Amino acid sequence: MNYIVDHIPRNTPCNRRPGLPMTPTTITIHNTGNPSSSARNERAWLVSTANNRTASYHIVVDGREAIECIPLTENAWHAGDGSGPTSGNRTSISIEICESGNYAQTLRNAAQLVAKLLKERGWGIDRLRRHYDWSGKICPRLMYDGGKWTGWTEFKNMVSAELAAKEDEEPMTAKEKEAFDALLRRVTELEKKIPAPAWFVSEFGSDDLGGLIADPNFTEEGWRTLAIALRAQKKWGAGK
Repeated sequence: MNYIVDHIPRNTPCNRRPGLPMTPTTITIHNTGNPSSSARNERAWLVSTANNRTASYHIVVDGREAIECIPLTENAWHAGDGSGPTSGNRTSISIEICESGNYAQTLRNAAQLVAKLLKERGWGIDRLRRHYDWSGKICPRLMYDGGKWTGWTEFKNMVSAELAAKEDEEPMTAKEKEAFDALLRRVTELEKKIPAPAWFVSEFGSDDLGGLIADPNFTEEGWRTLAIALRAQKKWGAGK
């Protein structure tokens, strides 16, 4: 899925991009309510002269792409709950999910997008909201299911799965990488065959035990194991 940043101008009519600073605390999910519209159509509608509404949104997503229409650090008018300091309009990133085309693919794209936004902020799915949660409007309407909101539960489960996948892809920190490299070096050293250490030759007289070992090269751990076996043989053999 392509992610396109194409912000509408600050002077867009009807105050659709007011430019009020926002520190988001949640992400709000919507359906566009238009079964034949794409993300590009919805972006174009925000600046259309035929549009006389104040409503706006941060991101719109369809089966091919997501378009960021308003910076995520500015507010948009999407929640229908006024301009109070704790309103959805002033605290929440809005995502419009298109209803046209392959809706299943659009939902997958939306889940991936939402998971990415949550991950970047260190948030969990408890930060997700419906438009309904702010103003009681039945939106996202395709998740309503006659009031059971099964579609909403399924969508949150999709986001959870995407978050889990992103956790698996989490790169190592510098400290974790350093520890991993040290362990890898140690394993390599243990696996590398080496001639008999000086302590072995000193204790047992030679590296090949007087011709018993055809190729006197073992791993470091192998030499230690052989020495332990020889010591045990010497000890218990002397006691017979």
